[in-house]
This record gives sequence, C-alpha cells and structure tokens, in this order.
Amino acid sequence: MRIAVVGTGYVGLVAGTCFAETGHLVTCVDVDEAKVQTLRRGETPIYEPGLEELLGRNIAAERISFTADLPGAVRGAEVVFIAVGTPQGDDGNADLRVAMKVAHQIADAAERYTVIVNKSTVPVGTAARMQAEVTARTKVPIDVVSNPEFLKEGAAIDDFQRPDRIVIGAFSDRARGVIAELYAPFVRTESPIYFMDPASAELTKYAANAMLATRISFINEVANLCERVGADVDAVRKALGADKRIGHPFLFPGVGYGGSCFPKDVKALVATARSQGLDFALLAAVDAVNDRQKRLLAQKARAHFAADGGFRGRNLAVWGLAFKPKTDDIRAAPALALIEELLADGAMVTAHDPVALEPARRVLGDRIQYAANPYAAVQGAEALFLVTEWNEFRQPDFARVKQLMAKPVVFDGRNIWNPERLAGLGFTYHGVGRRFAPKPAL
Repeated sequence: MRIAVVGTGYVGLVAGTCFAETGHLVTCVDVDEAKVQTLRRGETPIYEPGLEELLGRNIAAERISFTADLPGAVRGAEVVFIAVGTPQGDDGNADLRVAMKVAHQIADAAERYTVIVNKSTVPVGTAARMQAEVTARTKVPIDVVSNPEFLKEGAAIDDFQRPDRIVIGAFSDRARGVIAELYAPFVRTESPIYFMDPASAELTKYAANAMLATRISFINEVANLCERVGADVDAVRKALGADKRIGHPFLFPGVGYGGSCFPKDVKALVATARSQGLDFALLAAVDAVNDRQKRLLAQKARAHFAADGGFRGRNLAVWGLAFKPKTDDIRAAPALALIEELLADGAMVTAHDPVALEPARRVLGDRIQYAANPYAAVQGAEALFLVTEWNEFRQPDFARVKQLMAKPVVFDGRNIWNPERLAGLGFTYHGVGRRFAPKPAL
C-alpha cells in the first residue's frame, strides 16, 4: 500500500518507519526542508532507541522517502496520516489550525478515494469537523479516520510493532477495512483492534492518558502523606499494587509526570468537559498535584539548608533532564521546574543527562552549566538531585560521588537508591515518601 505521513515528529516518523518495515511504500512529508535533508541521510532528529537503525534499513530498501512536497505525496497515496502538532492553547484546548490546514491540502490534492487518518491528539469532534470540511473541498471520495497513538517514548518501536491494542474510529466500513488491512501485520499475535465511532476513538486517547496521569498523582499524594504520618510508601505501594484491580505499573512515587502527552491531554480533557458544562474536578486536581510535585525536591532542599542560610550561592547538581529515561524529550520535564526553583533561590546548577543536554541548552541557555558525565556534574556540589531514573544513574560509584561533592547530600526524586546503603557511606539521604531518613554514619 502507498502511504503518506504528514509530519515527521515523534509520532509520524515512528509510524512511517514501522509501516515501511512491513513492506509498504511510505512518503514522509515535512515543511522543514533542512529536516527533510537530514532524514534523507538516515539521521533522526529525535532520540528513540532502535529508530535510526530501522530508518536506515528502509531508506536503503527504498521503502521510505522524505519530501516537502505535500500535494505530490498525497497524489501517490491511498492512505494519508496526519501526525502534526496540536499544541495547547491558553484555554487548555488543542490548537487545530495546522492539522486542519493539512487536511484541506490533502483534500485539494487527492485524485482518487483517499483515507485521511488522524494520529494527532485532537479534541472530540475533530474527525466530524474534518470530514465535513474536506468533503466540501473535493470531488473525490475521502474518509476521515481517527487512529490515536499510544506510544511510550523510549519504547515506541516495540509499542508500534507489538501494540497492546489498536483503536480505529471510522465513519464507513470501507475506511475501516482499509485501516484494518494496514495494521494486519501488527496484530498477528491477536492484539485487539477496537473499532468504534471517531468521537469515541478521540476520547479514548485523552481518557487513557488522563487515567495514567491520575495514577501517578495519586501515588505521589500517598507518598506525601506517608512522610507526614511516618509510613513508608515503598511498603504501601507494593501491597496496594498487589490488588489485581489496581496493579503495580505506574504506581511509583516521584517528582511528577512530564512529556508531550500527559500534561497537555489532562488539561485538554478538563477544557473539553468545561465546554460541555462539566466541572471535571478530579482531573483538575490531578494536574494541580503534578504541578506541586515537580517542586517537591526544591522544597525539601530549602528545609534541609534552612538552618545554614538557604542555598543562595551554593553549587547544586542535577542528574536527569529528560522527562523520562530513553528519550531526549524535555517538554514539561520535572527537571526544568526544579531547576527554575533552584535558580530563583540563587543556586548555581550543573546538570547531566545522557541524551538531553542539547535540548535543555536550547531552553535554559547559559543559566546553568552542562556536564559531559555524571561525575563532572557533582564536582564541588553541596547537593545532588536525581530527577530522571536513567539506568546509568542506578548504580553509580558512590564512593567517588562522595569524594567529589563538597557535601554528601542527595535528593532521590525517583526512590531508586537504597537509603540505608547511602547512609552507611556517609550521605544524607532524602527520598519521596520513604519512612527511612537516616543520618550519615560518622
């Protein structure tokens, strides 16, 4: 099948490459000519494990190509995916101007029956609006389908090729059949395909992310309560997650969620409810809890240094800038909120991340220092903040860390370190919701 994918961001590039891997002929479209040239060389503008190798193989096999010519790509395609950004507006709703413009361009260029597949995250009702507008612009039959993505950054290739489920919202049986055929290679292990109306598919995307975000904010609130009452969130989490109705995934306390999906989608679902006269108070609280949780480590640090004049002028180290491991995505990352708090109080910050230094530099500029490795980041630091649980941070050489630091104080924002062990090594340890708050060994 001939496929066009408009937008070569995270979703579009992964989808296009994975479709090409199954033998389809894919043309990816982007308005950024420099980005198109980069992709033609087999270089990926995002960090995603396995993507560059997969891309290079399919370029060599001539199954995937890149262009800035949208009409040309559409004329040769049977299916056109829209995978452009839908940034959040001031009112919390998604900005659909780019997505609708692309839909209009597809309608103007189409010369035969075409299925437009919306993979961008859009408010409920977008497919219906898009169907009406493209139908008014073209003389050929066009069907609009909602096909939301559920990819986890850092595991996107595996998620696409071995999905938990595929959601297809279609108005017609003809469009439903085309997309089912397209996804057939990915459901050979009997992963379910859920066929539904487009509005239900659009809402499923928001509801799924909102549910996951709610779990994170819930366990973070439990962790904060644990600290107040002298309980241990690790014990509570394990017993809580043993209930099969609840489960352990996404039941880890920390410094909040970030990225391109959860923050934006929670706000968008609240805004959608508000537009229908519904106060979605629970989700508004989830968002507020998350915003507060991102500043938790800064609050703990203020309390720790309060008796010693605060941390104005102190050298502080941050490990982890990406919102989660295995990605260079720093959108709404908890580390950024923490760093802004530290800088506002007059601290000097040095940070390290395995892959997200350059994206962070574009946002933070020269307001902080950037270290090439984790040990360089802690040189002379009076506190270390662990924000992103990269594997290389799980078992560092703590003896070396202590030797390099001016004061051995750590704030473990993901509870990945053993408090007893660090106390035995002479560190002052602060976690999230942990009962154990030992003093360092003398």
